[in-house]
Amino acid sequence: MRPNNKKQVSFQGGLGTERDRSNLKETLRIEHHRLEKNHISDESCYDRVNLYFGGDDNRMERILIVDDDPQIREVIRIHIEQSGMHTLEAESGQQAIERLEAEQVDVLILDLMMDDRDGFEVLRYLNKRRLDVLAIVVSARRAEQDKIATLGLGADDYMTKPFSPMELMARIQAVLRRRHPKSSPPSLVIRLSNMILDIDNYTLLIYNEKISLTMVECDLMQLLMQNPDRVMTKLEIYQQVWQHERYDDNNLSVYMSRLRKQLERTQSSWEIQTVRGVGYRLTGAGL
Repeated sequence: MRPNNKKQVSFQGGLGTERDRSNLKETLRIEHHRLEKNHISDESCYDRVNLYFGGDDNRMERILIVDDDPQIREVIRIHIEQSGMHTLEAESGQQAIERLEAEQVDVLILDLMMDDRDGFEVLRYLNKRRLDVLAIVVSARRAEQDKIATLGLGADDYMTKPFSPMELMARIQAVLRRRHPKSSPPSLVIRLSNMILDIDNYTLLIYNEKISLTMVECDLMQLLMQNPDRVMTKLEIYQQVWQHERYDDNNLSVYMSRLRKQLERTQSSWEIQTVRGVGYRLTGAGL
């Protein structure tokens, strides 16, 4: 049995406790009217054109929304479809896995707390099948260990509820840009002294010890290795890796903590230093 307070807050400016659910109907009505009237004209939040990242066939990106609350799914669906992308829905982890088996999915918007297989199990399924699907977790769970667990399972981003649908759109756009860069990098391998980053295979090699990385961890290591012994500000890191400016300090801290532990396990001199109040720096004896 799930605790009754599972859905304390769902999205910003709308659904709250159970007694507040009636407010969401009015919010949805207003949202529908705004979208119809403005046709998502606020392009400062996300660029409709840049959300098409298909290959040669220029197909629409397919986004799978997984949440056991139909009202939350509807809020997300409205914004995604108005941006020109195709949506699929699932109300449980099991349904999500069935969708992933039957459909081509580019991005997964994933709640964690669901009956009939939770979000963690869906992420494990993605790992086991090695599916090329980007995953953004949107959950009311705020504990750092939950973020660490999901990022460790390969999630590309983590948002906590309440959330802004427009910010979610910006994050979808950002993960798609990372997958489909405008130009290919001149080299798919970066070497810094005795440290080699294989960007194609998401692996880091130090003293012949291979470390497997997630896509975001690989992007972070690439940025740090291209700027050795230089303090990178948090905003600078978010702009270059997540490709938007509204950074989540806790998310960044979790990623850097994971990378730091990965480097420590190699017993090398490489380390990621935290510069309090500023950002992070990669340093080591090889510099």
